[in-house]
Amino acid sequence: MTVDTDSPHPGSPTPAGRLPLSGIRVLELGNFIAAPFAARIFADFGAQVIKIERPGSGDELRGWRRTRGDTSMMFRTMARNKHSLTLDLRSDEGRDTALELAAHCDVVIENFRPGTLERWGLGPDELTAANPDLVLVRISGYGQTGPYRDRAGFGGVAEAFGGLRHVTGYPDREPVRPAAPVGDSLAGLYGAIGALMLLLGRARGQEHGGPRVADVALYESVFMAMESLIPDYDAYGVVRERTAGNLPGVVPSGSYPTRDGGTVMISGNASSVFARLMALVGRSDLGSDPELADGTARDAREPELNGAIREWTVQRTAGEAVAELSEAGVPAGPVYDAEDITRDPHYEARGMLRPMKIAVEEEEEEIRLPGVVPKLPGAPGEVRWAGPELGAHTDHILGSLLGYDAVRIAALRERKVI
Repeated sequence: MTVDTDSPHPGSPTPAGRLPLSGIRVLELGNFIAAPFAARIFADFGAQVIKIERPGSGDELRGWRRTRGDTSMMFRTMARNKHSLTLDLRSDEGRDTALELAAHCDVVIENFRPGTLERWGLGPDELTAANPDLVLVRISGYGQTGPYRDRAGFGGVAEAFGGLRHVTGYPDREPVRPAAPVGDSLAGLYGAIGALMLLLGRARGQEHGGPRVADVALYESVFMAMESLIPDYDAYGVVRERTAGNLPGVVPSGSYPTRDGGTVMISGNASSVFARLMALVGRSDLGSDPELADGTARDAREPELNGAIREWTVQRTAGEAVAELSEAGVPAGPVYDAEDITRDPHYEARGMLRPMKIAVEEEEEEIRLPGVVPKLPGAPGEVRWAGPELGAHTDHILGSLLGYDAVRIAALRERKVI
């Protein structure tokens, strides 16, 4: 499907037609993080993403972690490169308009509780009837099937149910959640991958016996990141527990204090790296110990090895430690906060801090948004604009894409459908 993804928007530095997903149109029916994260990947690489928001209030993310202004930086980041269209999906007219929009799209991404779209008359059968070529991504807490399908599920619950929360934190304290939306982000990645696989199959002419649906469960996305959690239990009877900041059996690896009050992360767990690390910290006797060539043996002597490393790091600043470790071929890096990241030249060189003019309150300010991942040669992704104002593109999309005239749009607005 060839479409115009360059709908007018202030501050769009790069024409979307130059980007690798130009020509793809996505209808985002999601809120919060998981579905919007998946849709943002498409938007960053040139797809036209039409984000449906509730009239009047919009995505709840607009109000999250906001200390001033009307719209959070979290929303500005998650909804960047997207077009905002307000639509009441619970109304008959809203449903009909959504189906019309779907007829012009390649992908629909949603993250409502299973059964919600069906109740609104927007389930896979209705969407596929409107557009037989459509790909539908459904992200939910527990998936579209199974005994728990009807349970409400957020990312934090999925991290607990998927096994991540139990192993996160200190062994003598309650489990903690990662301070980032890991479950939602992983589900968003799997959602984008699922959509791209189905689009690729469609392009190759693969037959499909029904709606093209990618069913992504938040907990399964977390569970897939837990590597050998269950195989270790079956094979060795091991139930992994909390081990502070380290992975069990991955020794030596962890965070170590430095002279200037900083912290450096060192990963010396590969055998060849371990030898170089021990030589650098003045403990070649440990690096050349044939017993310690085995990872299991290093695990058993973790306190001794960590003590030797810590004795070395506390004599250096974080910068000095990282420089010496890097020179020796040992993976290491400083533990950064937000301010540290903004000062690091590598982030700048890789284009990972993209300055945008954003109205936090009344006046526009320069705000740096995260860059685009992955880097692609010749056709990289681009941050063309920050998350838009609520309903900023409603009239344009309904008029240019669906052919609604001004009178019809005004009538919908009067009835609070848009």
